[in-house]
Amino acid sequence: MRFIIIAAALALSAMTAQAAEPIEGNWKTASGATAQIAPCGGGFCVTLKSGKHSGKQIGKMAGSGDSYKGTITDPEADKTYSGSGSVSGNSLKMKGCVMAVLCKTQTWTRL
Repeated sequence: MRFIIIAAALALSAMTAQAAEPIEGNWKTASGATAQIAPCGGGFCVTLKSGKHSGKQIGKMAGSGDSYKGTITDPEADKTYSGSGSVSGNSLKMKGCVMAVLCKTQTWTRL
């Protein structure tokens, strides 16, 4: 019996350690493309998986829970901005700013 309890505790601990951050996954962008957010280099990379710019990495974020910060690139203009993301359920608000004054926000939906 003791072995079963220890094994269950270890399994639960392993699942908790491997739990994905809320930002990870596939998201439908405001333009309709699919973006994948996955762990990379101690943070999270944002890569387009569909659309005109498929395969292009358009961002890198760091953080946890519901708040992330980093950079985001507008693939049409090929300009990179300071960015942030906040997750709320199946919605991700992505914000890109120039000099922290001029900002644009998009809401992405989890696929």
